[in-house]
Amino acid sequence: MTNENNQEQDETTDTKTRVKKGKELSKHRMNMREILANSNATPIRCHGGIGYACSFCTDQYPDPADLKKHTIASHPNVTKFMKGKDLYRFHVKLDITDLRCKVCDSNIENLEQLIDHLRNTHNKNIYTDIKNQILPFKFDSETLRCFLCTNKFHKFKTLQEHMNIHYRNFICEVCDAGFVTRGIMIQHSESHKFGSFKCDFCPKEFNTLRKKKSHEKCVHIHSNMLNKCGYCNEKFKDYRRKQKHMTEAHGAPSQELKCEACDKTFAGQKHLSVHIKRVHLIERRHQCTECEMTFFSSAEMKIHMLKHTGVRDFKCSICHKSYGRRRTLQEHMRIHADDRRFKCEHCGQAFVQKCSWRGHMRAKHGESV
Repeated sequence: MTNENNQEQDETTDTKTRVKKGKELSKHRMNMREILANSNATPIRCHGGIGYACSFCTDQYPDPADLKKHTIASHPNVTKFMKGKDLYRFHVKLDITDLRCKVCDSNIENLEQLIDHLRNTHNKNIYTDIKNQILPFKFDSETLRCFLCTNKFHKFKTLQEHMNIHYRNFICEVCDAGFVTRGIMIQHSESHKFGSFKCDFCPKEFNTLRKKKSHEKCVHIHSNMLNKCGYCNEKFKDYRRKQKHMTEAHGAPSQELKCEACDKTFAGQKHLSVHIKRVHLIERRHQCTECEMTFFSSAEMKIHMLKHTGVRDFKCSICHKSYGRRRTLQEHMRIHADDRRFKCEHCGQAFVQKCSWRGHMRAKHGESV
């Protein structure tokens, strides 16, 4: 009898939970309909292919301003927005650039002010007793920035992930990281589950479930979508070649990033970050155990250690000279191939090694290169 009572209680609790979640989801949808109907804020489905994707149709635009114009002109009916999404997945990416109230044409600074304005000035029915699952974005500068803390980003996906810092609706119990939805938090929690996780498609194994799923998604499931041009569907070996193709063949905006300290340009955020840390912040985290020298990367320190160990594993098959680095051996091999790639522009004399060319330029032509 006790087991039957417990089962009935569990079913009653589940029913109440579903009803509660249904009411909360309904409030989220009604809030979004009021915001979209009474302002020029526009939703972004995702960023991929050739740019920012419309939430109502399949159109995509490299410039978010063009997506905003398209959405306002082509999709005035917002009643079906986010239909089919459950509370677990419900969150909205909202463009609030040059935010304005459609009712009175007032300029609004941010989403919170818009909600207060619509409720208090125009008596719109917007619920404030639920967690805010709307991520606002402003595209009012040449660089991609978080308008809340002004951090810069190279990709919209990275900026979107960053916004979880500002909207900590759900907190990870392990590392205290915050997330805008429960679904994103649960995905994150997989990174804390260590063990042995075998790929469902190949023999590879991973120490976290998250790594396994990421591998399966990139290598086996969606590999045909990686580095594919959004205009013509041509595939490329890496992201940089795809971006170069899109710029040269289709006139897409260049994705190169400029260093603010020295104006050098880089193809991606990773390369720019490494440059800033190495050159401008002078990070040297790796210290030699034999001397006081420090290095930016472990690879640089490994090369340096050859001076202390004297190990020369790379041997020339022609003259049997040995070298500590493969690259040094490759440069040496140009001597046997008579590869004179360094040519003097004044007299035409060519050299195998760059140091020889530099010495020639200084001694013969008085130039410091």
